[in-house]
Amino acid sequence: MTRGQGGGRISAEDFRHVALDEAVSTNSECLARARAGDPGFLWITAERQTGGRGRRGRAWFSEPGNLYASLLLVDSAPVERLHSLPLAAAVAVHRAIRRVMPPGGPEVSIKWPNDILIDGRKTCGILLEGEGLPDGRYALVIGCGVNVAAMPKEALYPVTSLRQVGATVSPVELFAHLFVTMAETLSLWDRGAGIAAIIDQWKAAAKGIGQTITVNLPDRSLSGRFVGIDEDGRLLLDAGAGAPQAIAAGDVFFG
Repeated sequence: MTRGQGGGRISAEDFRHVALDEAVSTNSECLARARAGDPGFLWITAERQTGGRGRRGRAWFSEPGNLYASLLLVDSAPVERLHSLPLAAAVAVHRAIRRVMPPGGPEVSIKWPNDILIDGRKTCGILLEGEGLPDGRYALVIGCGVNVAAMPKEALYPVTSLRQVGATVSPVELFAHLFVTMAETLSLWDRGAGIAAIIDQWKAAAKGIGQTITVNLPDRSLSGRFVGIDEDGRLLLDAGAGAPQAIAAGDVFFG
């Protein structure tokens, strides 16, 4: 059973929230507080980031009007189970965004491993970062950047915003939903023991399973049919020769 700080099953009441006007990045702020002894279950939000970052050190568009939120977890699961946490984070954010979409709005989906797409365009990126603390604990941060009212003019993928697709929600209102859906999803994840249920939910929301994709790795690109994910959350790519290849990290492009 996933347990909250009060000893019972985890719920939204177990989490704290600190709202900042500005931060270098909400992930960095969480890690700094972990090093200072924070016990975790802490959300940090900021109206603006001066040094927001995405995967592989890419800069993250961080002007006011969007949601920048990071959740600090400390000793959240055995280390060997942490690989499944990015999938759980994607499920939680996907559920929150779906709750604020207008009736009959466009499809909201997940692009492996944890980007959220609306009508095939990226509207949210999720960055997980972790480090061992001097006292032996392990801090892990789930950082979420959602294009609510604005979006970058140049990006690696096609992008959109909630405002552009007809959702009139504010960053504060969206965070209120995420606060709840993340607690619900982490309870289901159950310190990694509930990964099977998370994978089921992830697959139900995933875009591109069964389709041809290209995966850009640091040293090469691979193309083939996206056949799903394995129990460790790795992408399974059928390149047409032998068993599907399991890929732990890469940038996915459809078609």
